[in-house]
Amino acid sequence: MALRQFGAAAAVTVALALTTPAHAATEIQWWHAMTGGNNDVVNRLAEEFNASQSDYKVVPSYKGTYADTMNAGIAAFRAGNAPHIMQVFEVGTATMMSATGAIKPVYQLMKDAGEPFDPKAYLPTITGYYSTSKGEMLSFPFNSSSMVMWINKDELKKAGITETPKTWPDVFAAAKKLKAAGHDTCGFSNAWVSWAHIEQFSAWHNVPIGTKANGLDGFDTVLKFNSPLHVKHLQNLVDLQKDKTYSYGGRDSKNEARFGSGECAIFLTSSGYYGTAKGTAKFDFTSVPMPYYPDVAGAPQNSIIGGASLWVMGGKKPEEYKGVAKFFTFLSDTNRQAKLHQESGYLPITKAAYEKSIKDGFYEKNPTLQTPLKELTNKEPTENSRGLRFGNMVQMRDLWAEEIEAALDGKKTPQEALDAAVARGNAMLRTFEKTAK
Repeated sequence: MALRQFGAAAAVTVALALTTPAHAATEIQWWHAMTGGNNDVVNRLAEEFNASQSDYKVVPSYKGTYADTMNAGIAAFRAGNAPHIMQVFEVGTATMMSATGAIKPVYQLMKDAGEPFDPKAYLPTITGYYSTSKGEMLSFPFNSSSMVMWINKDELKKAGITETPKTWPDVFAAAKKLKAAGHDTCGFSNAWVSWAHIEQFSAWHNVPIGTKANGLDGFDTVLKFNSPLHVKHLQNLVDLQKDKTYSYGGRDSKNEARFGSGECAIFLTSSGYYGTAKGTAKFDFTSVPMPYYPDVAGAPQNSIIGGASLWVMGGKKPEEYKGVAKFFTFLSDTNRQAKLHQESGYLPITKAAYEKSIKDGFYEKNPTLQTPLKELTNKEPTENSRGLRFGNMVQMRDLWAEEIEAALDGKKTPQEALDAAVARGNAMLRTFEKTAK
């Protein structure tokens, strides 16, 4: 009896040995800020990669807003337990670039891992933002976007608006008609207030946010967005806010739901909102280019990218870096990139994925998803519209929003608010400049 029991136990041991993997997969921690439908996309990408091989396991973790995710990653690095991959929004680029030792540059990562990697395969309007002046990619483009104007076609039709607004005066007039037609709380609105009314607004009108090509050519940049055009625009928003023809949309993207619910029929936010809009809006919608002032010479110019890229954190093991590199190769696959673009609304990061979408006739059926690409390539970028790279940008955005809010609340004139935003921002830039040297 004892012998039979021993034999049975031995059989179980052998069976377990045969079914247990020879080695556990190396885990790759990926911290991100994606919500809603885009969170599902992140999880699916990780699942697909994990199913495609057995050596590595990507583990995505939602860490809150873009700012929350970046702050959590920096704190984790200081504590010695940073993730392998951290999603950082585009305005965090200068801060990440200056964090010597905290990051592993992507071009170096791919070279060390022996993974095929050609920076020229990616869309230059995207990669330029995340590369050194020598063209060396520091982070991996992931969810790149631009700001577009979302339109509730059904509500505009009900209000008797027969032509989609193209200029700011058009938007103001349409918003007043929407108000008269019953949209009491919102004629038009936006998310990401500083991105909409300072960053994208400036690039679209080919006026500087700051000197030195908005910081791309040096950290000793000086802010300049208290110009007559910026003051005029903020004054218009202040005037229209009084009766909710313009309804302030907040510092981040939380108010995007006001478009999906039908409350705001005209709404400026990221092209990456597409996935959420598709899943929540119960009406016919589209996106069109951002509005502009027709009396500004040369407007519209071109938009700048938003969204985020994937930064690889320093201090990891070679085998872990090899897994990260393989994951980036996986993400760059043409078919996968085309599918990701077509489902999420974020831009295709490779030229091949964009060309495939054109060849497949995708944009003929889905013109909405080509809007940001048309904006980005509307004209050859200038020093005012290549992008921006300001240190402490995460904190400065809050500062700028605070001053805009002071103007909207009637506590300051638009000129006073923008003068203060520039002065306070310049002080932060000088502090960053000292630490970055």
